[in-house]
Amino acid sequence: MAQQRKVGNLLALAVLATVVERPMHPYEIASLLRTRGKEDDMDIKWGSLYTVVRNLVKHDFIEVVDTERAGARPERTVYRITDAGRAELVDWTRELVSTLQPEHPKFKAGLSVLAVLGPDETVQLLRQRLTALEQATAATRALLAEHAPNLPRLFLIEDEYELALREAEAAWVRALLAELEAGTFPDLAAWHAAQAAL
Repeated sequence: MAQQRKVGNLLALAVLATVVERPMHPYEIASLLRTRGKEDDMDIKWGSLYTVVRNLVKHDFIEVVDTERAGARPERTVYRITDAGRAELVDWTRELVSTLQPEHPKFKAGLSVLAVLGPDETVQLLRQRLTALEQATAATRALLAEHAPNLPRLFLIEDEYELALREAEAAWVRALLAELEAGTFPDLAAWHAAQAAL
């Protein structure tokens, strides 16, 4: 079971994983996270960065190292990870990798109320989704092909995972579409009747 974190926002995990490299100020942290595409890996709300940094300081996961000023620019506070922050980063990563936790994809939410749509509309919408999945899969494959020669696989593994999920989802959508179009989906007639009654 997942433990309650003192700073549970995944942006905190991203910040810790960044400042473990070297001391940085929040603007530099955000720039590096954007460059690395971390918003594709986790739900990041950029407006909460400074709140997350303050909370990490409050719980002794990072600490102020220096305050610097460049010309007329505002002061920038530089932070570094603490031993407690390193321990939190490692423990949290272990938990995320090892522990099965409920996740709530929006597609699953839509499927859970699919009865409000008719089977014919569902087929059209699933075809749209399948096209989008195929395009996203092709884009991820291209990204991996582009970066694989230059980066260690360790830094591409989340893209490999995303590709595997999209391929599995596309296969499942194709199978569901085949059932709906062939008329072999169980209770299809009842679904049509229920939709007509709405």
